[in-house]
Amino acid sequence: MPEKHISSQFDAELNSISTHVLEMGGLVESQLHQAVYALVHMSQESADQVLENEAKINKMEVLIDQEIISTIGRRQPTARDLRFLMAISRTTQNLERAGDEVARIARMVKSIADSGSPRNLPSSELRVAADMASALLRKSLDSFARLDTAMAVTIIREDDHIDHEYNGFIRKLITYMMEDPRTISASLDLMFLAKSIERVGDHAKNIAEQIIFIVKGEDVRHTSMENVESVVR
Repeated sequence: MPEKHISSQFDAELNSISTHVLEMGGLVESQLHQAVYALVHMSQESADQVLENEAKINKMEVLIDQEIISTIGRRQPTARDLRFLMAISRTTQNLERAGDEVARIARMVKSIADSGSPRNLPSSELRVAADMASALLRKSLDSFARLDTAMAVTIIREDDHIDHEYNGFIRKLITYMMEDPRTISASLDLMFLAKSIERVGDHAKNIAEQIIFIVKGEDVRHTSMENVESVVR
């Protein structure tokens, strides 16, 4: 957590905001697990459960933003405390957007289930990338809770693995479409699914970057892996 502020009440406010962020992250992670289950089993019921909870994530983002604005207005934080609150705001934005991608996965599962996509398409292979994205999101929340920069670096590096899985899956789908044009519509659905999974990994990576910003005071967004490692060392 940030350095002790002269006001113990302010410290309590920062802890409260952090707790709410972790609660929001836990809900997004739970939604992602449900969406992956829906994907693997083509379960419309599970997909519907994901969509029913989508509004909760949006509401939590608004409430956390209100807490941040209120705290900044009353406490006028400086230095690391202000940096912490800025990073919190960016983190909640990434969690909300990850939640949007999860909801998009659920909607796509419903669409694919309704259309009865060809069983010979490799939809089950999305499970690997989805599990990787889920693990990365969980690590980002653990890293945030501990402000663990070493774990944050690992998350940023591992996001490349999801990108690799995504690219490989897209190449395979392109091959299917070239060999059998009848699979084009269903393959495009799976491409959109894969992209949403890849984006969840991106949001986990973005959260990891904010952890480094909190602890080191360096903005490592849009920089090389070498620079990220240099900042953390």
